[in-house]
Amino acid sequence: MKLIIDAGNTRIKVAVFEQSTLVEVVLIDKKRFLSEIKKIVKKYKIHIGILSSVSFISEKKIEKLKFLLKLVVLSSSTKVPFINLYETPKTLGVDRIALVSCAVKKFPNKNILIIDAGTCITFDFVNDKSEYLGGAISLGVEMRYKALHYFTSKLPVLEKNYPKNFIGNNTDESINSGVVNGVIQEIEGIISQYKKKYMDLTVVLTGGDTNFLSKQLKSSIFAHQNFLLEGLNEILIFNENK
Repeated sequence: MKLIIDAGNTRIKVAVFEQSTLVEVVLIDKKRFLSEIKKIVKKYKIHIGILSSVSFISEKKIEKLKFLLKLVVLSSSTKVPFINLYETPKTLGVDRIALVSCAVKKFPNKNILIIDAGTCITFDFVNDKSEYLGGAISLGVEMRYKALHYFTSKLPVLEKNYPKNFIGNNTDESINSGVVNGVIQEIEGIISQYKKKYMDLTVVLTGGDTNFLSKQLKSSIFAHQNFLLEGLNEILIFNENK
């Protein structure tokens, strides 16, 4: 059994894998991080794991984790199953590294665009030679709603919702249309850009807003909620075999 820890911007997701099979996924509150991890490690008798963190987890907590199990802390120097051609590899987010690792394992010898719709929306491209070329980073859905409220004096902050019509006939519907249709058109437009250069493109959509956005997209995509967790597991397997 292996422990996979994904510490994102808004939540900590923990998964247990048996080889390549996902056994359980748990969302953990940051305040109860170590105590909950201890329970999971004890329950499944886990001895090895990997940590991916885009938020701040103290060195003290990481050291305590290392007392519980053999821990790989994902970084730019971790061995991965693809060729990283990013010009600034040390600045590449560990979440994006994990997504690309999963992509090359699930879709070998394919041109793949991975779209991770979470706090931010990231676009990552790996070609059919397993070469990672880069991508793009954009505002996530909820971030756009909050930005409209934060940077104006009168616009309300809304919960994400599908617009009833692309022509908003009141302020709330205008915001929903602007945010949701804006995100959809952005994603569709970027997919179209890639397909012009790579006609045999495989597109994967993942992240917290997967279900919300996948229903609106016209492009053919693979919607996969746990793509990042599986990518972390693939990195751990890759390093175990080295």
